[in-house]
Amino acid sequence: MSIKQRKIDHVELTTTGQMNYRQTTGLEQYRFVHNAMPEVNTDEVSTQASLLGRSFAFPLFISSMTGGYTDAGAVNAIIAEFCEKYNLPFGVGSQRIMLDNPKAESSFSIVRKRAPSAFIAANIGGAQLIGGLPSQQVRLLVDSIEANAVIVHLNPLQELMQPEGDRRFKGIKEGIAMLVQSIEVPVIVKETGAGISGEIAEQLLEIGVKVIDVAGAGGTSWAKVENRRKSNQKPSPQFDDWGIPTAECLRQVTDLKHDYSFDIIASGGIRSSHDIAKSLCLGARFAASAQPVIKAVVSDGMQGLESLFHSWCHQLRVILTLLGCEQLEELSPHHIEIKRRSR
Repeated sequence: MSIKQRKIDHVELTTTGQMNYRQTTGLEQYRFVHNAMPEVNTDEVSTQASLLGRSFAFPLFISSMTGGYTDAGAVNAIIAEFCEKYNLPFGVGSQRIMLDNPKAESSFSIVRKRAPSAFIAANIGGAQLIGGLPSQQVRLLVDSIEANAVIVHLNPLQELMQPEGDRRFKGIKEGIAMLVQSIEVPVIVKETGAGISGEIAEQLLEIGVKVIDVAGAGGTSWAKVENRRKSNQKPSPQFDDWGIPTAECLRQVTDLKHDYSFDIIASGGIRSSHDIAKSLCLGARFAASAQPVIKAVVSDGMQGLESLFHSWCHQLRVILTLLGCEQLEELSPHHIEIKRRSR
Protein backbone atom coordinates (compact mmCIF):
# COMPACT_ATOMS: atom_id res chain seq x y z
CA MET A 1 0.00 0.00 0.00
CA SER A 2 1.50 3.34 -1.08
CA ILE A 3 1.73 6.36 1.23
CA LYS A 4 -0.44 8.22 -1.31
CA GLN A 5 -3.28 5.70 -1.05
CA ARG A 6 -2.98 5.61 2.73
CA LYS A 7 -3.47 9.39 2.89
CA ILE A 8 -6.53 9.13 0.67
CA ASP A 9 -7.95 6.43 2.96
CA HIS A 10 -7.32 8.63 6.01
CA VAL A 11 -9.26 11.61 4.67
CA GLU A 12 -12.15 9.49 3.41
CA LEU A 13 -12.52 7.69 6.74
CA THR A 14 -12.06 10.65 9.08
CA THR A 15 -14.55 12.94 7.34
CA THR A 16 -17.39 10.46 7.94
CA GLY A 17 -17.35 11.21 11.68
CA GLN A 18 -17.58 7.49 12.46
CA MET A 19 -13.98 7.08 13.54
CA ASN A 20 -14.31 8.74 16.94
CA TYR A 21 -13.27 7.28 20.26
CA ARG A 22 -15.90 5.67 22.45
CA GLN A 23 -14.30 7.41 25.43
CA THR A 24 -14.75 11.17 25.61
CA THR A 25 -12.30 14.06 25.86
CA GLY A 26 -13.19 14.65 29.50
CA LEU A 27 -14.05 18.27 28.71
CA GLU A 28 -17.75 17.47 28.99
CA GLN A 29 -17.35 16.90 32.74
CA TYR A 30 -16.83 20.65 33.19
CA ARG A 31 -19.39 23.42 33.02
CA PHE A 32 -18.85 27.15 32.95
CA VAL A 33 -19.52 29.25 36.03
CA HIS A 34 -22.18 31.67 34.84
CA ASN A 35 -21.66 35.36 35.61
CA ALA A 36 -25.05 37.04 35.99
CA MET A 37 -23.40 40.47 36.12
CA PRO A 38 -20.49 40.25 33.65
CA GLU A 39 -19.68 44.00 33.36
CA VAL A 40 -18.37 43.62 29.79
CA ASN A 41 -19.75 44.61 26.39
CA THR A 42 -19.80 41.86 23.78
CA ASP A 43 -18.61 44.19 21.02
CA GLU A 44 -15.50 44.92 23.11
CA VAL A 45 -14.65 41.27 23.70
CA SER A 46 -11.49 40.13 21.88
CA THR A 47 -10.67 36.65 20.63
CA GLN A 48 -7.09 37.61 19.83
CA ALA A 49 -4.58 35.01 20.95
CA SER A 50 -0.80 34.58 20.85
CA LEU A 51 1.44 31.60 20.19
CA LEU A 52 5.23 31.54 19.94
CA GLY A 53 5.29 35.31 20.25
CA ARG A 54 2.95 35.93 17.34
CA SER A 55 -0.61 37.31 17.55
CA PHE A 56 -3.55 35.63 15.86
CA ALA A 57 -7.21 36.51 15.43
CA PHE A 58 -8.56 33.40 17.16
CA PRO A 59 -7.07 30.64 19.36
CA LEU A 60 -7.38 27.94 16.70
CA PHE A 61 -4.47 26.11 15.10
CA ILE A 62 -5.68 24.16 12.08
CA SER A 63 -4.09 20.79 12.66
CA SER A 64 -2.10 18.71 10.24
CA MET A 65 -3.93 16.08 8.26
CA THR A 66 -3.51 16.24 4.50
CA GLY A 67 -0.62 16.12 2.07
CA GLY A 68 1.08 13.93 -0.46
CA TYR A 69 -1.61 13.23 -3.06
CA THR A 70 -3.29 15.24 -5.79
CA ASP A 71 -6.54 16.19 -4.04
CA ALA A 72 -4.63 17.20 -0.91
CA GLY A 73 -3.17 20.12 -2.80
CA ALA A 74 -6.65 21.52 -3.42
CA VAL A 75 -7.68 21.05 0.23
CA ASN A 76 -4.42 22.59 1.49
CA ALA A 77 -4.83 25.53 -0.91
CA ILE A 78 -8.27 26.36 0.51
CA ILE A 79 -7.07 26.09 4.11
CA ALA A 80 -4.00 28.19 3.34
CA GLU A 81 -6.08 30.96 1.72
CA PHE A 82 -8.43 30.85 4.68
CA CYS A 83 -5.59 31.13 7.21
CA GLU A 84 -4.06 34.01 5.26
CA LYS A 85 -7.39 35.84 5.21
CA TYR A 86 -8.27 35.30 8.87
CA ASN A 87 -4.79 35.27 10.44
CA LEU A 88 -4.76 31.72 11.79
CA PRO A 89 -1.85 29.25 12.08
CA PHE A 90 -1.85 26.11 9.98
CA GLY A 91 0.15 22.88 9.95
CA VAL A 92 0.57 20.79 6.83
CA GLY A 93 0.24 17.02 6.92
CA SER A 94 3.21 14.70 7.23
CA GLN A 95 5.88 15.56 4.67
CA ARG A 96 7.45 12.12 4.84
CA ILE A 97 6.28 11.28 1.32
CA MET A 98 8.13 14.32 0.01
CA LEU A 99 11.44 12.88 1.18
CA ASP A 100 10.87 9.77 -0.93
CA ASN A 101 9.00 11.31 -3.85
CA PRO A 102 9.99 14.87 -4.83
CA LYS A 103 6.89 15.12 -7.05
CA ALA A 104 4.75 15.25 -3.90
CA GLU A 105 6.29 18.58 -2.94
CA SER A 106 3.69 20.54 -4.91
CA SER A 107 0.83 19.45 -2.63
CA PHE A 108 2.73 21.14 0.22
CA SER A 109 4.48 24.09 -1.43
CA ILE A 110 1.14 25.43 -2.67
CA VAL A 111 0.29 26.55 0.87
CA ARG A 112 2.97 29.25 0.92
CA LYS A 113 1.95 30.45 -2.52
CA ARG A 114 -1.62 30.87 -1.28
CA ALA A 115 -0.65 32.18 2.16
CA PRO A 116 2.46 34.35 1.78
CA SER A 117 2.31 35.84 5.28
CA ALA A 118 0.52 33.13 7.29
CA PHE A 119 2.10 31.08 10.08
CA ILE A 120 2.69 27.64 8.58
CA ALA A 121 4.29 24.66 10.28
CA ALA A 122 6.13 21.83 8.57
CA ASN A 123 5.48 18.26 9.74
CA ILE A 124 7.50 15.08 10.11
CA GLY A 125 6.98 11.89 12.10
CA GLY A 126 9.11 11.12 15.13
CA ALA A 127 10.06 7.74 13.64
CA GLN A 128 11.65 9.49 10.66
CA LEU A 129 14.03 11.30 13.03
CA ILE A 130 15.66 8.15 14.40
CA GLY A 131 19.36 8.46 13.79
CA GLY A 132 18.97 12.08 12.77
CA LEU A 133 17.45 13.53 9.62
CA PRO A 134 20.06 14.56 7.03
CA SER A 135 20.50 18.32 6.86
CA GLN A 136 19.36 18.49 3.23
CA GLN A 137 16.09 16.77 4.15
CA VAL A 138 15.55 19.12 7.09
CA ARG A 139 16.07 22.05 4.73
CA LEU A 140 13.62 20.54 2.22
CA LEU A 141 10.90 20.25 4.89
CA VAL A 142 11.36 23.83 6.02
CA ASP A 143 12.21 25.58 2.75
CA SER A 144 9.46 23.95 0.66
CA ILE A 145 6.84 25.91 2.60
CA GLU A 146 9.06 28.55 4.23
CA ALA A 147 7.96 27.09 7.54
CA ASN A 148 7.63 29.17 10.69
CA ALA A 149 7.89 26.06 12.89
CA VAL A 150 8.28 22.31 12.59
CA ILE A 151 5.75 19.88 14.03
CA VAL A 152 7.00 16.46 15.06
CA HIS A 153 4.12 14.05 15.36
CA LEU A 154 4.27 11.05 17.66
CA ASN A 155 1.97 8.20 16.65
CA PRO A 156 3.19 4.81 17.93
CA LEU A 157 -0.38 3.53 18.36
CA GLN A 158 -1.34 4.44 14.81
CA GLU A 159 1.86 2.97 13.40
CA LEU A 160 1.31 -0.31 15.25
CA MET A 161 -2.21 -0.58 13.82
CA GLN A 162 -0.96 0.02 10.26
CA PRO A 163 0.02 -3.14 8.40
CA GLU A 164 2.79 -1.11 6.74
CA GLY A 165 3.52 1.04 9.80
CA ASP A 166 6.80 1.59 11.64
CA ARG A 167 7.78 -0.81 14.39
CA ARG A 168 10.97 0.96 15.47
CA PHE A 169 10.63 3.71 18.08
CA LYS A 170 13.95 3.59 19.92
CA GLY A 171 15.87 6.79 19.29
CA ILE A 172 12.97 9.19 18.64
CA LYS A 173 13.78 11.37 21.66
CA GLU A 174 17.39 11.74 20.53
CA GLY A 175 16.20 12.50 17.00
CA ILE A 176 13.94 15.29 18.24
CA ALA A 177 16.81 16.74 20.29
CA MET A 178 19.03 16.73 17.20
CA LEU A 179 16.31 18.47 15.19
CA VAL A 180 15.84 21.15 17.85
CA GLN A 181 19.57 21.87 17.74
CA SER A 182 19.83 21.90 13.94
CA ILE A 183 17.05 24.30 12.89
CA GLU A 184 16.37 27.96 13.54
CA VAL A 185 12.57 27.64 13.88
CA PRO A 186 10.79 26.34 17.00
CA VAL A 187 9.76 22.71 17.32
CA ILE A 188 6.22 21.71 18.24
CA VAL A 189 5.59 18.13 19.33
CA LYS A 190 2.13 16.60 19.11
CA GLU A 191 0.50 13.24 19.44
CA THR A 192 -2.06 12.13 16.88
CA GLY A 193 -4.92 11.49 19.28
CA ALA A 194 -3.71 9.14 22.00
CA GLY A 195 -2.37 11.92 24.22
CA ILE A 196 0.88 13.20 25.73
CA SER A 197 1.31 12.62 29.46
CA GLY A 198 3.01 14.98 31.85
CA GLU A 199 6.03 12.67 32.08
CA ILE A 200 6.59 12.61 28.31
CA ALA A 201 5.97 16.35 28.04
CA GLU A 202 8.68 17.01 30.62
CA GLN A 203 11.17 14.91 28.65
CA LEU A 204 10.36 16.93 25.54
CA LEU A 205 10.74 20.25 27.34
CA GLU A 206 14.13 19.16 28.69
CA ILE A 207 15.46 18.80 25.13
CA GLY A 208 14.21 22.21 24.00
CA VAL A 209 10.75 21.67 22.54
CA LYS A 210 8.82 24.95 22.67
CA VAL A 211 5.20 23.81 22.30
CA ILE A 212 3.38 20.68 23.44
CA ASP A 213 0.18 19.78 21.56
CA VAL A 214 -1.39 17.21 23.88
CA ALA A 215 -3.66 15.70 21.18
CA GLY A 216 -5.59 13.59 23.66
CA ALA A 217 -8.16 10.87 23.21
CA GLY A 218 -11.80 11.71 22.61
CA GLY A 219 -11.79 12.85 18.99
CA THR A 220 -10.71 10.84 15.98
CA SER A 221 -9.29 7.45 16.90
CA TRP A 222 -6.44 6.83 14.48
CA ALA A 223 -6.26 3.25 15.71
CA LYS A 224 -9.85 2.85 14.56
CA VAL A 225 -9.07 4.55 11.26
CA GLU A 226 -6.23 2.12 10.56
CA ASN A 227 -8.29 -0.85 11.68
CA ARG A 228 -11.14 0.09 9.31
CA ARG A 229 -8.99 0.48 6.21
CA LYS A 230 -9.89 -2.14 3.61
CA SER A 231 -6.24 -3.05 3.13
CA ASN A 232 -5.86 -4.01 6.82
CA GLN A 233 -6.28 -7.79 6.81
CA LYS A 234 -5.44 -8.19 10.51
CA PRO A 235 -7.18 -5.38 12.40
CA SER A 236 -6.83 -5.01 16.19
CA PRO A 237 -10.04 -3.26 17.30
CA GLN A 238 -9.15 -3.93 20.94
CA PHE A 239 -6.92 -0.83 20.68
CA ASP A 240 -9.55 1.48 19.15
CA ASP A 241 -10.11 3.22 22.50
CA TRP A 242 -6.50 3.34 23.73
CA GLY A 243 -5.32 6.76 24.93
CA ILE A 244 -5.34 9.50 27.58
CA PRO A 245 -8.36 11.85 27.44
CA THR A 246 -7.61 15.42 26.38
CA ALA A 247 -8.69 16.98 29.69
CA GLU A 248 -6.40 14.65 31.65
CA CYS A 249 -3.47 15.46 29.35
CA LEU A 250 -4.08 19.16 29.95
CA ARG A 251 -4.16 18.64 33.71
CA GLN A 252 -0.84 16.80 33.71
CA VAL A 253 1.01 19.03 31.24
CA THR A 254 -0.24 22.30 32.75
CA ASP A 255 1.39 21.31 36.05
CA LEU A 256 4.77 21.67 34.30
CA LYS A 257 4.29 25.41 33.87
CA HIS A 258 5.70 25.89 37.35
CA ASP A 259 9.12 24.73 36.14
CA TYR A 260 9.21 25.38 32.38
CA SER A 261 8.36 28.19 29.97
CA PHE A 262 6.38 26.77 27.06
CA ASP A 263 3.05 26.89 25.27
CA ILE A 264 0.31 24.26 25.34
CA ILE A 265 -2.03 23.46 22.49
CA ALA A 266 -5.17 21.50 23.31
CA SER A 267 -6.35 19.11 20.63
CA GLY A 268 -8.12 15.80 20.43
CA GLY A 269 -11.88 16.09 20.05
CA ILE A 270 -12.06 19.90 19.87
CA ARG A 271 -15.40 20.34 18.14
CA SER A 272 -16.74 23.71 19.33
CA SER A 273 -15.91 27.01 20.97
CA HIS A 274 -17.10 25.49 24.24
CA ASP A 275 -14.27 22.96 23.94
CA ILE A 276 -11.80 25.72 23.09
CA ALA A 277 -12.80 27.90 26.05
CA LYS A 278 -12.71 25.00 28.51
CA SER A 279 -9.25 24.03 27.23
CA LEU A 280 -7.99 27.56 27.78
CA CYS A 281 -9.45 27.54 31.29
CA LEU A 282 -7.49 24.33 31.94
CA GLY A 283 -4.19 25.92 30.93
CA ALA A 284 -3.88 25.71 27.15
CA ARG A 285 -2.83 28.81 25.22
CA PHE A 286 -4.35 27.59 21.96
CA ALA A 287 -6.61 24.84 20.68
CA ALA A 288 -6.26 22.84 17.50
CA SER A 289 -8.69 20.93 15.34
CA ALA A 290 -8.58 19.03 12.08
CA GLN A 291 -11.63 16.83 11.49
CA PRO A 292 -14.32 19.56 11.50
CA VAL A 293 -12.14 21.73 9.27
CA ILE A 294 -11.39 19.04 6.70
CA LYS A 295 -15.02 17.94 6.72
CA ALA A 296 -16.20 21.51 6.06
CA VAL A 297 -13.74 21.95 3.20
CA VAL A 298 -14.54 18.59 1.58
CA SER A 299 -18.28 19.26 1.86
CA ASP A 300 -18.54 22.96 1.00
CA GLY A 301 -15.09 24.34 0.21
CA MET A 302 -14.12 27.81 1.41
CA GLN A 303 -17.75 28.74 2.09
CA GLY A 304 -18.18 25.81 4.46
CA LEU A 305 -14.96 26.62 6.28
CA GLU A 306 -15.87 30.28 6.69
CA SER A 307 -19.32 29.37 7.97
CA LEU A 308 -17.80 27.07 10.61
CA PHE A 309 -15.27 29.69 11.66
CA HIS A 310 -17.77 32.55 11.96
CA SER A 311 -19.99 30.32 14.08
CA TRP A 312 -17.11 29.49 16.43
CA CYS A 313 -16.09 33.16 16.67
CA HIS A 314 -19.60 34.19 17.64
CA GLN A 315 -19.90 31.41 20.20
CA LEU A 316 -16.57 32.23 21.83
CA ARG A 317 -17.48 35.90 22.19
CA VAL A 318 -20.76 34.90 23.86
CA ILE A 319 -18.93 32.54 26.22
CA LEU A 320 -16.41 35.21 27.19
CA THR A 321 -19.21 37.69 27.80
CA LEU A 322 -21.09 35.24 30.02
CA LEU A 323 -17.91 34.68 32.02
CA GLY A 324 -17.21 38.40 32.38
CA CYS A 325 -13.97 38.29 30.36
CA GLU A 326 -12.85 40.76 27.72
CA GLN A 327 -9.63 38.90 26.85
CA LEU A 328 -8.77 35.23 26.46
CA GLU A 329 -5.89 35.68 28.93
CA GLU A 330 -8.46 36.24 31.67
CA LEU A 331 -9.77 32.67 31.41
CA SER A 332 -8.72 30.51 34.35
CA PRO A 333 -9.77 27.37 36.25
CA HIS A 334 -12.07 29.60 38.30
CA HIS A 335 -14.36 29.93 35.29
CA ILE A 336 -15.24 26.23 35.17
CA GLU A 337 -16.36 23.63 37.67
CA ILE A 338 -16.89 19.89 37.72
CA LYS A 339 -20.49 18.96 37.10
CA ARG A 340 -22.18 17.37 40.07
CA ARG A 341 -23.32 13.84 39.39
CA SER A 342 -27.01 13.22 39.87
CA ARG A 343 -27.85 10.53 42.37
